[in-house]
Amino acid sequence: MALVGIAKLASQGELLEAKRQVQYFELPSRSILNRTKPGMPFRWTINPYRGCEFGCKYCYARYTHEFMELAVTDFEDKIYAKSAAAHLLRQELRRVDRAEGIAIGTATDPYQPAERRYERTRSILEVFARERGLHIGIITKSDLIVRDIDVLREVARGNVLGVTVTITTLDEKLARLMEPRAPRPDLRLEAVRKLSEAGLHVGVNPNPVMPLITDGERQLDRLAKAARDAGAESFGGGPLFLMPCAQKVFFPFLEQHFPELAPRYREQYEKSAYLGKGYKDMLRARIQRIRDRYGLVSGHIEYQPELWQGDEQPTLFPLE
Repeated sequence: MALVGIAKLASQGELLEAKRQVQYFELPSRSILNRTKPGMPFRWTINPYRGCEFGCKYCYARYTHEFMELAVTDFEDKIYAKSAAAHLLRQELRRVDRAEGIAIGTATDPYQPAERRYERTRSILEVFARERGLHIGIITKSDLIVRDIDVLREVARGNVLGVTVTITTLDEKLARLMEPRAPRPDLRLEAVRKLSEAGLHVGVNPNPVMPLITDGERQLDRLAKAARDAGAESFGGGPLFLMPCAQKVFFPFLEQHFPELAPRYREQYEKSAYLGKGYKDMLRARIQRIRDRYGLVSGHIEYQPELWQGDEQPTLFPLE
């Protein structure tokens, strides 16, 4: 069968590098901004990479590799860096309403190991550093983000910028099982501290919260306190949803490491990718109690960027 669309583009991608487990490819790209469905808290998303080397067992975004006619298990081993990301963004920003939110890293981590080599995320941030009046969010599991504190601070001078670091658990052993190639929780907390000390607005996201694995009040309380102590201003908390593509990886993971939970998860998630209202309400109330306890909010703090005052100071990144 002839390949079409994104599958055809992926098949034409140049092999950039190969490690023992992971291959990196260039992905010819026609667009970098993706419009979201109605009801999302942001209108646009940017994912500089397809595939994510962190290999989180619960990752919902594995379906994006199916679009390229690849197996969901290739998601962490075949990583595609999108070509001409900064150029495309400069062109596409012309159609973006300044009030519409742009989220970076919603499907794949923008600071996964590929970013050390190819710097697609940094090139995107350098474009935003020249802009004014945008609302931008970044979410990552990687402490590599602190490399870009210089450009992040410049972005935040002219735009509303919020950074979220995902930490599902402080238990290093559990984190290694669930997120085998992601940085340790303590490294992520230290990244929160450095971002906060640099004057950036940062939050911690414990998503996805997994029933009977990471949803205990004591676990979440300990994580929220550590986040607050590191300088986080916000704390998330949404339950696991498990699409069929993710079930192919997550169910075997449960059977190996949490065999007593596997039947209950299968019974629930084979009916629906989403948990029921009762569980969601319980978790929402639990998270809110914890936020109140530590003075945390549910979303990023809105603020008035320095350059919105009309003081057009020179940027660190000269116009090309």
